[in-house]
Amino acid sequence: MDGDAVIFGLTIAEFEDWSLKILLTALILYMLFIIGNLAKQSKAGRYGTVWLFIALGLGFVGFVAKSFIQRFLGIE
Repeated sequence: MDGDAVIFGLTIAEFEDWSLKILLTALILYMLFIIGNLAKQSKAGRYGTVWLFIALGLGFVGFVAKSFIQRFLGIE
């Protein structure tokens, strides 16, 4: 363990794990902002906005569900 590289007091594996979780969360929040802004600028209305969030947000819903499934099954 003495030879392991340390970044900000974390090993590289711990740093990568934290970075992935934090930065992907930020990216998902930014994507939600973009979808909401797109709905507002296109004047989609309530029904159109719901469908925009469903259609465009479905990609990261699968990614988030994957982490919950891994934790539920104890794979992580």
